[in-house]
Amino acid sequence: MIEIPSDLHKDLVPLAFLLGNWAGAGVHDFPGSEKCNFGQEVSFTHDGRDFLEYRSRTWVLDNEGNKVRPLESEAGFWRIDAERKITVTMTRDDGVVEIWYGELADKKPQIDLVTDAVARTPESPAYTGGKRLYGYVKGDLMWVGEKQTPEVELRPYMSAQLKKAVTPEDVERWAKDLPEDMPDDGIAFFK
Repeated sequence: MIEIPSDLHKDLVPLAFLLGNWAGAGVHDFPGSEKCNFGQEVSFTHDGRDFLEYRSRTWVLDNEGNKVRPLESEAGFWRIDAERKITVTMTRDDGVVEIWYGELADKKPQIDLVTDAVARTPESPAYTGGKRLYGYVKGDLMWVGEKQTPEVELRPYMSAQLKKAVTPEDVERWAKDLPEDMPDDGIAFFK
């Protein structure tokens, strides 16, 4: 179920499906870098203004699913206008700053993005642009990213399936919202 917080800026309601903390795993594969499985944590938060704050951390996983080392981190801000056009500003830990443009699909929670501008520090790896597709599918957040460099044409390089993560704050909020006449044995609740 998608919850729409009462203090969410009205313009962001179409993006409410992104809100929350997400965790999962995916695959990373791009020429010139290590092919691996990765773990990921993503958060989309808001503070009442007209943007969502985005943070993502990924790490390499070993064959048993244990964290080995950091892979990529990025942070940014997502906005949407009345025509469902989306603008994302993003900064990555490797020294890349991007502006993404895209749109929210009609009648489904799917977002297509493409880079419009890329700025890099001298130490950053070669990178000229990318595409991303995000979708809310059966309660999961799924995404695939494509990238290109001067040497490699645009191609998929990362994808993941993320589940909504429950935080201690979620549990506390849910506990406060329980009805006062909750049955002690719990069984009566299901009758």
